[in-house]
Amino acid sequence: QVQLVESGGGLVQAGGSLRLSCATSGSFFSIYNMGWYRQAPGKQRDVVAGILNKGATYYADSVKGRFTISRDTATNTVYLQMNSLEPEDTAVYYCNKFPAGRGASWGKGTLVTVSS
Repeated sequence: QVQLVESGGGLVQAGGSLRLSCATSGSFFSIYNMGWYRQAPGKQRDVVAGILNKGATYYADSVKGRFTISRDTATNTVYLQMNSLEPEDTAVYYCNKFPAGRGASWGKGTLVTVSS
């Protein structure tokens, strides 16, 4: 069972910043491209950003220019730097392989709340 442990969420005012972290096992991290996803209340889980093993990145249109995904191969950690946060960014954020695919196992996520 792969462990995905997200952290770094919290309450922030609109316009503020947060940095999310995702720790996972070395084998999982080295095999898969990694991504961040989010699920707002009453909505489906959507992809936010992805990073390929060779470094190429993908961003959802709604976060382009505001969020940055990165990975640290030394610590098997994936980060999501979130700037210029908006109330619409309020959600539980998850990391997983990218794309996650059907039947993927998910961690507990980390809650991000952006107040207006």
